[in-house]
Amino acid sequence: MTIDLSDRTARPARHRTGRYAMTAAAAVLVIVVGLAYLPGVRRSAAAPSAAPVPILPATTPPSSAGPAGSASAPPAAAVTPTGDPSAIGRIFYLPAEHLAGREVRLRSWRPGQKPQTLAALPQVAALANASVSPDGRRVAWVDPERAATLFVADVDGSRKRALARHVDQFCVTPTWSPDSQHLLFRAADPMGTPGRFGVVDTRARRDAVRWWDVEPQACHALWSADGRTIAMNSATGVTLFGPDGTSPRPVPHLSGPAPWRCTHIASLSPDGSRIALFRTRPDEQAGEVGRMLMVNAVLQTRTGREITLPTGGREIRQAYFRPDGLLVLRVRAGTGYALLLVDRAGRQVSAVIESADWRDWQIVAVTG
Repeated sequence: MTIDLSDRTARPARHRTGRYAMTAAAAVLVIVVGLAYLPGVRRSAAAPSAAPVPILPATTPPSSAGPAGSASAPPAAAVTPTGDPSAIGRIFYLPAEHLAGREVRLRSWRPGQKPQTLAALPQVAALANASVSPDGRRVAWVDPERAATLFVADVDGSRKRALARHVDQFCVTPTWSPDSQHLLFRAADPMGTPGRFGVVDTRARRDAVRWWDVEPQACHALWSADGRTIAMNSATGVTLFGPDGTSPRPVPHLSGPAPWRCTHIASLSPDGSRIALFRTRPDEQAGEVGRMLMVNAVLQTRTGREITLPTGGREIRQAYFRPDGLLVLRVRAGTGYALLLVDRAGRQVSAVIESADWRDWQIVAVTG
């Protein structure tokens, strides 16, 4: 099985079925990835269990998900800026595809202000697992070249600290608690076989980990701002758990004999009642095993019903709930993108045109 870490914001990747977990190591010039078996993971009998393959170049996506300005989709109508641009919040960006070099820089931008260049991160970590805390002050990542070590640092790269070795770097990536102090992660042995879920206190003098008593077969965790709900992809659907991994509750209409599938989730509302995700029909491409932050729907988690958003008919590319409950939408606009701020009642309160400099970058976090 190959992992394509290129341009996850601009297109869906190739389909993989089953429950996913994986491990990888990065080389200086060529990134290679090998997958380890997990309980419940299904693989083709014809595929080798671990085959190092270089990152593939970006290919032209289907017309339904083509990047802005591509030949496969006409440019969307431009957006007229409205409201206070700074009200959108602080946006954190990382490249959407592989760049030259071993490291890339985290960047941030608050509309109306100058962009900031922040911490240097390993290339694979930046594409696959780097996570910014809800308060926007720190970043966590797993470095595959250093025994899959979980690191945390201030967003400017200072006060870097190692928290744990042999950590899952693609399936259960580091997930911040709402207080920006704890990280949910999953241990993995040196061969990449996943193990226990744990929550580590990032500010403790010693690395204090509270281990879960359960091991959900799930990936891509999100933690609600009220601390009560953790959402994860399970098989081809989405399941909500309590903060200790118990009390699973599937989101309706996303698995089994249902009209939709989902293997990628991006953001969870503060009370866990809404979720932003990428969903497909059962016969469509469902996405790669690695993290993909593209969004094409926002659903009610209790009913599975889609929420109507004030996009003006424009295509949604990404969506993030801020800790205060407001929703930031990244939509196609003209030959680029625009950011829309939506209140809890579903009304647009602000809009800003995104600079063309961000076209090849993806949003990884939004703070107030």
